[in-house]
Amino acid sequence: MFIPDGHVSISAKIDRKGFCEGEDICINAKFENTCSRIVVPKAAIMVKHTYQANGRTKVLGQKLSVVRGNHIISGMCDMWQGKTIRVPRLKPSLLGCDIIHVDYALRIYVHIPGSDKVVLELPLVIGNIPFNGFGSRTNSMSSQAESLNTPFSSFGSLCLPSQPPSYSNISRDCRIDSALTPLLVNYDADEDEGLFMRAPELWYPPPPAYTEVDEDLKQQWPCSSGLLNHE
Repeated sequence: MFIPDGHVSISAKIDRKGFCEGEDICINAKFENTCSRIVVPKAAIMVKHTYQANGRTKVLGQKLSVVRGNHIISGMCDMWQGKTIRVPRLKPSLLGCDIIHVDYALRIYVHIPGSDKVVLELPLVIGNIPFNGFGSRTNSMSSQAESLNTPFSSFGSLCLPSQPPSYSNISRDCRIDSALTPLLVNYDADEDEGLFMRAPELWYPPPPAYTEVDEDLKQQWPCSSGLLNHE
């Protein structure tokens, strides 16, 4: 850009056009100032929404992230070698739609006091899948194929949990001798541990053998015993 007492120029490039959220854009740029004013180089990520409906068009622009360089005095130049600006959280570029367009660009500009800005815009495409190169993708696919071909016997080497303790180690005599026998038992007798509910075990004496004779019953029925003896 030419001004009455000199000119200001910008030349810049980036390594690629497509980026994702959280990636850094490396900027290589050269700024030259031959005017009598002090200028400031800056870079920003811009988004432009274009809406088209019923023959009408509406465009909305917004500045997202900004970085700036050092002041450049008259007769000096400045170089950006790998200066980075991070891509914020953005929605992917919306291309190929007839009514809505979402476009991104990297704007590199120089602020000149009392004059218009010198602007250079580089288009960007924002996606949601980072590009890692063909080689890394091939390696990841081969590693997945090897994992699928792993024999089932290899799973036997995994550490299995230990068996639970035997119930015989915690058995206790919890017969209900009276109605006051508690149903909650703390096996470890530790105040920090909780109480465990234990089902009561009912105990009944075995029935008498058939050869035994009840003496009380014999005294109550003497006639029956006499008839049995007579027969």
